[in-house]
Amino acid sequence: MPRPRIYRRISCRLKSCFFKPQGIPLRNLELVILTIEEAEALRLKHLLGLDQIEAAKKMGISQPTFQRTLSSAYKKIAEALVKGKAIKIIN
Repeated sequence: MPRPRIYRRISCRLKSCFFKPQGIPLRNLELVILTIEEAEALRLKHLLGLDQIEAAKKMGISQPTFQRTLSSAYKKIAEALVKGKAIKIIN
């Protein structure tokens, strides 16, 4: 039986939950799903400029878990940008 998922502290609420290429209707695009935890990791690391240890403490998770979350976010965003997909952020 897997360990229960640790609660992650999320400090910000996003104003929008979809990002897409301009000029293409959303119904015609494939979606990449980004979790709110991944969005928060990006915010802490890049907008606030925190190092991974500080950012992990703010989220209430370990540094290795923070790194995996950040890497997952990078991969999803890169896929959306390179392949012209829409990004949906979910809770």
